[in-house]
Amino acid sequence: MHPHIQRLLQCIDLEEKEQANRYKLDQTHSLKQLKAEGLALHPIVVTRKNFGYADYPEITFKLQFPPEANLFRDGAAIECFVTGEEPIKGVLLNLDGKNGEFRLFAPDFPDWIEDNGVGIKLAPDTRTTSIMKKTLLDLENNKPNYKLFEQLHDNNALLDHEQQHSNNNATFSNKGLNESQQQAVTAILNNEQVSIVHGPPGTGKTTTLIEAIVQLVQKGEKVLVAAPSNTAVDHLSKGLLQQGINLLRVGNATKVDEVIFNHTPEGKLNNSKALKEIKELKKRVEEFRRMALKYKRSFGKAEREQRNLLFKEVKSIRTEIKKLQHYNEERLFDDAQVIAGTPIGLYDAELGNRIFTTLVIDEAGQCIEPLAWCVFPLAEKIVLAGDHWQLPPTVLSNEAAILGFNRSILEVAIDKLQSASLLNIQYRMRKTIAGFSSSYFYNDLLHTAEHLADTGVHLTFIDTAGSGYNETHGPDGVSLQNEGELNIVRQLMEREQLDAQRTAFISPYSGQVVAAKEQLAKGLRISTIDSFQGQEKETIIVSLVRSNDDGTIGFLKDYRRMNVAITRAREQLFVIGDSATVGADPFYNQFLTYAEKHGTYRTVWEFDL
Repeated sequence: MHPHIQRLLQCIDLEEKEQANRYKLDQTHSLKQLKAEGLALHPIVVTRKNFGYADYPEITFKLQFPPEANLFRDGAAIECFVTGEEPIKGVLLNLDGKNGEFRLFAPDFPDWIEDNGVGIKLAPDTRTTSIMKKTLLDLENNKPNYKLFEQLHDNNALLDHEQQHSNNNATFSNKGLNESQQQAVTAILNNEQVSIVHGPPGTGKTTTLIEAIVQLVQKGEKVLVAAPSNTAVDHLSKGLLQQGINLLRVGNATKVDEVIFNHTPEGKLNNSKALKEIKELKKRVEEFRRMALKYKRSFGKAEREQRNLLFKEVKSIRTEIKKLQHYNEERLFDDAQVIAGTPIGLYDAELGNRIFTTLVIDEAGQCIEPLAWCVFPLAEKIVLAGDHWQLPPTVLSNEAAILGFNRSILEVAIDKLQSASLLNIQYRMRKTIAGFSSSYFYNDLLHTAEHLADTGVHLTFIDTAGSGYNETHGPDGVSLQNEGELNIVRQLMEREQLDAQRTAFISPYSGQVVAAKEQLAKGLRISTIDSFQGQEKETIIVSLVRSNDDGTIGFLKDYRRMNVAITRAREQLFVIGDSATVGADPFYNQFLTYAEKHGTYRTVWEFDL
């Protein structure tokens, strides 16, 4: 077995063990601690129950307060629990502020689902890890993909083709593309194996991918679109639908907006004869289920046998429903020009022996390598799009991270492919705001569109050094916060007359975010940096939090997180921090020098302490 496959398998095991340890609820891991670490939502209030995809129970719920829950992403494995009962495994469908929805992998709702004290917590995603392991173990049997794997991981190998950047013969349906975007589209159209679109913040990566996919479809290609998150899949899907592409969105996401829903298997079958038949079968399932539930916890042998027979009938009808759905989905797969979903969603779709010409993975900088190999075998050619200088994939195990498990498929490929297409004009932020990232991360190759030339001061660093505004541990004793920096934010909002609706407060530390939600103005968007990747606001306030005598800056050391933070603002960027703590680090020292030269450098003494 290839040593890198062995290493990836080892990393998956380490990550599984870390998840199991991190998420368990026992005497050493109290519910209070899990909630403080953003690993549990409790208590939840059930607002709706229904049977959804494949007749699994689905629960809509609300929380008393919006949580800071970076890890509760759509598709996350969860367990629903209440004290004294066996927890039930499921999957989070979505979480938006105080409202969310999850699916349980059970034949029915538990009797206790609406009791007081019910919650959900993250659980090890054993299903995804088992699919990744199976894929890696099968990799050597797939010769084209194994050859690509060797090219990516053998020291002397380089991907052996040259991308064609000439666009003389291309006719672009989007006349607004700049030269670098046109070159990226042309490279995708001429791709023979792997093509990379490197899209720094605000450079129109989605616009570029949409144009390329439209062109591929016009050439007669059948295209797959994947991304690590459902949000990213839907964002790209909407753009393709606006171009008139016949798209099928797979993955059984139940809460999608109407535009996307109409292009899911369920949406496309709406009002069809097949759907009426499925609905009739579901009614029968519900009748049998209700009859079975007449027999509650205490009943005799005859009642138990009757209940078992009823549940057996329920199972039989559900199997019939699945067969009917599968038959109709096969037709939809055949008709679609583009099929879109997360890697696991595409894997689960059982696309069979269909040949797809091109697979496009968006946000590939957040896709761990084994997840990519789950879908690589589905297509002849691959396009990876993203930015490896923004946040990497989330990996919990430090041991696995040391072994390189948090190195995305984009990072792996960009080292070997000599001709990645860099999108080099950003259309989001003022020139000064983009300038530091362009210099530090993108070799001064990232330029600003002419209409975003500076019109005044757009970057401000507010230095808290010497103020005594030190970091503290939050009420949970774990997460960090800085009350003094929040005090500055309150005054800044008032003095600068910042519109809360057009402003976002972001911080690397969830403890600071929780405190900010309690103390700062209503209407202000408050988020961790990790949760804010891909978003933007007119004004951004960044709170660095770290302020101590040792110069310890923790995971501020991952400069990619800071790259995300300082590239979210369109007009005004305020960064609050302690120069004595962060300034000893070369990266932050360069940022402070840049802010002094190109923006405004203010001190805490201008504010009321």
